[in-house]
Amino acid sequence: MSALPETGLRHPAAPPRPRPPLRHRTRFRLVASGGVVGVALLTLPDLLRIDRITPFAQAVSFRPYALVGVAALVLVLAGLSWRFRQLILPAAALLVVLAVGAAMTFPRTQAEPVPSGGRPLTVLAFNVLDGAADVTALAELIRVERPDLAALIEVGPWYRDRLAPLVEPLGYRMVTATGTDSDGVTDVFGVTALVAEHLGEVTSHVDASTPFPIVEIEAAGLAATRFVAFHAVAPRRGDVRQWSADLRTLERYCAGGAPAIVAGDFNATLDHSVLRDATSGCSDAAAQRGRALWPTWPAWMPGWFGPQIDHVFATTPIAAEDFTVHEIAGSDHRAVLTRLRLPEQ
Repeated sequence: MSALPETGLRHPAAPPRPRPPLRHRTRFRLVASGGVVGVALLTLPDLLRIDRITPFAQAVSFRPYALVGVAALVLVLAGLSWRFRQLILPAAALLVVLAVGAAMTFPRTQAEPVPSGGRPLTVLAFNVLDGAADVTALAELIRVERPDLAALIEVGPWYRDRLAPLVEPLGYRMVTATGTDSDGVTDVFGVTALVAEHLGEVTSHVDASTPFPIVEIEAAGLAATRFVAFHAVAPRRGDVRQWSADLRTLERYCAGGAPAIVAGDFNATLDHSVLRDATSGCSDAAAQRGRALWPTWPAWMPGWFGPQIDHVFATTPIAAEDFTVHEIAGSDHRAVLTRLRLPEQ
């Protein structure tokens, strides 16, 4: 069978894909730009110092998890950009946001060399949630770990009176200060410092200029080092200004020239610029041990989720050799325990 003759006909080429109207392209650019700016502001507000206002003060607490979302978004946009080229620029911009955020966060997962020499000192910090934490479990933690000092937050006279009979026989004394509120609640505004008797004679000072009192401890066994039990208000809407003012009081300890250890519930993470500024003369024990992303609140969430708002800060050259967290029933906070090394006097 002979081949059919060529007819010379060709299939018509597919018409070029029409470009979207200019107004559509302009609208897309505006939406994409607004989305990128919004993600950047929620992820990196501290770079512009806007993490001191709502909603950025709250959002930046969850930056590590926001970065996971940004990474997923970058992958999605990059995958779609082969078909929609206009997505390349937003993907690249978000990649920059991701890189900056990761550069600020990743070092906190890297442990510094373990300090050698010096004198060991164990510090506990725990918010008992208005006297609701299991007092027996807390006493057991103290019995097992034997902290030299503890900052017990939201511990007023009622909770102290239940805890004291359990820990005083172990060789501890307690210094409690209590703020007041319109409802007469005491424990929620209480701050208690627990001091081991082997530290010798103790003198205390209470700063009542903030909503939660600040308890300062000096002991013969601490030499010139001052211990501070601290609690800042939470950065809820309407309280952000007071929260910021509370955190700024830390400058007197971290930049005061004298050695100090500050422990408690700061209601702030290392992603908050106001906390970093106020503690610029101190080191965070968790960050020194590469554990500054370990969540301490809320305890009812999985152990891998949540911000670290409970801290132990210390002036140089005091350094942390260990940092752990512990769950105690009844509180929405996890207790933090760190073993420090004080330089020989």
